[in-house]
Amino acid sequence: IKIGAEPGCWSNDKPHVWPEVARAELLARGAALKWASGVFSRPEHLERLGQYRKRESQRTSSIHTRLKSVVQSYLEGVGWGLRLLQESRVELGDASRALQKAVSESDHNAEVVCSMETLRELSCSHCQLLATVSNLPRLYSVRSMVAETERLVESRRLLEAHARLMELECWQDDILWQLSGAALSREDHALVLHYFSGVGRLVEALGQEIWAVVSSSLALARQNPTPFVSAVRIVEREEAVDRALLEERGGGGPLPPGRPRCWRERFFQVLEEAVSSRFRSVSYMHTRGPGLAGHLSALQHAITADLATVRHLLEQCVPEHYGLTGAYLRASHQCLQTHLALVSSWELESGEIFAVLNWVIHIYNSPDMMGEPELVAEMKSQELGPLISPESLEKLQKKYVQSVRKRVSEWMHKALEVELTDWQRDQEPDTDHEGFYHTCLPTIITQMLEDNVRVALMIGESLRDQTIQMGLYEMENLLNKFREALVEFGKEHRKDQNNSQNKLYLHYLLASISNCIVLKASTEGLQRQQSSPTACLYSRTPPNPMAALDRAVRRACRLAMDQLLLELQPVLQGLLSRPWLAQGNPSTPMVCRVLERHLELYVRVRPPCQQRLQEEAQWMLVVEYVRALMHKRTVCRSAGERLQLAQRIAQDDLQLRELFTGLEGEGSGPEVNPLALLPVLADFIRLKDPCMLSLEVSGVVIKYPDISEEHVCVLLDIRGDVSRDVRGAVLDVLEQSAPPLPAGYRPIFTDILVPTSPMPFCLPTAKCA
Repeated sequence: IKIGAEPGCWSNDKPHVWPEVARAELLARGAALKWASGVFSRPEHLERLGQYRKRESQRTSSIHTRLKSVVQSYLEGVGWGLRLLQESRVELGDASRALQKAVSESDHNAEVVCSMETLRELSCSHCQLLATVSNLPRLYSVRSMVAETERLVESRRLLEAHARLMELECWQDDILWQLSGAALSREDHALVLHYFSGVGRLVEALGQEIWAVVSSSLALARQNPTPFVSAVRIVEREEAVDRALLEERGGGGPLPPGRPRCWRERFFQVLEEAVSSRFRSVSYMHTRGPGLAGHLSALQHAITADLATVRHLLEQCVPEHYGLTGAYLRASHQCLQTHLALVSSWELESGEIFAVLNWVIHIYNSPDMMGEPELVAEMKSQELGPLISPESLEKLQKKYVQSVRKRVSEWMHKALEVELTDWQRDQEPDTDHEGFYHTCLPTIITQMLEDNVRVALMIGESLRDQTIQMGLYEMENLLNKFREALVEFGKEHRKDQNNSQNKLYLHYLLASISNCIVLKASTEGLQRQQSSPTACLYSRTPPNPMAALDRAVRRACRLAMDQLLLELQPVLQGLLSRPWLAQGNPSTPMVCRVLERHLELYVRVRPPCQQRLQEEAQWMLVVEYVRALMHKRTVCRSAGERLQLAQRIAQDDLQLRELFTGLEGEGSGPEVNPLALLPVLADFIRLKDPCMLSLEVSGVVIKYPDISEEHVCVLLDIRGDVSRDVRGAVLDVLEQSAPPLPAGYRPIFTDILVPTSPMPFCLPTAKCA
């Protein structure tokens, strides 16, 4: 390249313009001119022109040097590449000549190969002929060996038969292998397989005989275990052959026909089928009804006997890794699971359900079932799972409780019918050793529930709790019906009071109250036996027999009080009347006689209802006495009559107190003694100065805050000496001092209604014409 040449041209003969170089040179010239015009536009810069020229010449020479170095290195690389191309051309020429020589020699050898093909076919034919001739004796003896092996199988000489079978299989494999190397045709291969066709039948026959021996192993073990031992040895031989073939052909090669046989796996399948068949033979002996318990007992004995045979006889005839006992347990367990699921789906009675639950929960895993503790451990190690799933077990328990509930409901209904029949007897109820009235109803109910709870506890606490809850529900239903029966008993008594049987009406009411007390104690005992609160099984609300008991007792006590009131009613008609005041009517002694007779009967009632009846009788008597006073049968006309009336009321109070002696202060009685009201009324009537009535009324209001204005007005009317001003003052004091009812206070005057006064007839009367 010429340094001083035109830009973009080569120094060769034919110059070539390079556009990129020309463009770069133009840009460089433009940039240089721009720089020079900028630098030398001022005069002071011209002084340094020599320095600029020297620096630019040095830069130009440096650039020329670097360009020469780069071009020189490119030229050296091009020369080295040309030398390599020359060497490669020489080597390619040598290879081409060697290839031409090989092609010529190959064409010459093709004629020789065609002549060798005929020799190869002749060699194959000679190999096939040699293999056929050498194996003809074996092929001809196959049928005889097959027949002999079949006789050995039929006579159960299993080991000898299996040895012959293995020999025949070895012959078959050897012959097929030898002939396969000789390029055997399809027809010849089929002919060889035809000769060995009996071997497949022998395998099937021997397998059937072995499985027959395994199926009857439980029976053979007690007589002659030799066939079973032979069968196990054959199974192990076959397993070893299968394993060897799989290892030999681990690379994925084809296995002989019928391999692997997996006879060990088939051994356990046949054992399970044998257990299932033996299990069915015992199951079909089952008869519905009471025979279910016997059927389960037969299963228990059969399984126990078979387990003993397996453990002590068959386990010694097999290798240890077989785990024959565990296999038998698994098979038996699966059969039992299927069978019990079927049994649970039947419509069973409570006794049958109990037999199933008891057998599943307690007998199956017990030492009596397994025979020895080691078997229980064996069952746990097998992880067999429950015979019945928890959901099915819970469903079966509910089914049991429902069946028991149906029977208990029927028994309770019959017991109630017997109770209603006893109420119509013409003799007093029986008394127990403590002298209390009673009938057979609580004994029947209590014994029935306790027996069912005790039987349920034999299964488990969960079933016991469900049974107790069922019993509480039925107890509540019985008590509701019992209360309704008491109501009907009272209605029939009021309809026909002259019937001789009605003389014992009160006696049987009191016996019913005592029965309720006994049933209450039985119910509390059942509730204490519950280990935990049980979910409501039959309704959304839990059972509440105590409330039903309380309602029945209150109803019976109310009927007893109604009877007392019914007998007192004729006597109370003359009480606090003017004849009673003037002539000394013996109403109070008659009342006391009636009360005394009733109180003597109340002693026949169990506590605490005995005291409750006495207190109710006392309360009712005081209420009726005050009610008779409120009728204003006697209005005093003088101070003497007021004193006489007060004295008679005080005398009646003394007589009644003597009758109820010992009641006050016993047990938890009422906070206000109703008999204390009579002296207060007597003092109110006896008071001589009417101006003191306001103070007296304020004291009465403090003791009896439920007294109303109407009651006070009647008392003022009975006195007969109260002026309008005093009456107004007394009523003002009553209105101002009316306190609220204290807690625990039982109202007296609230139950006493003041009869309304008749309206005065304002029109003048005239005599009829």
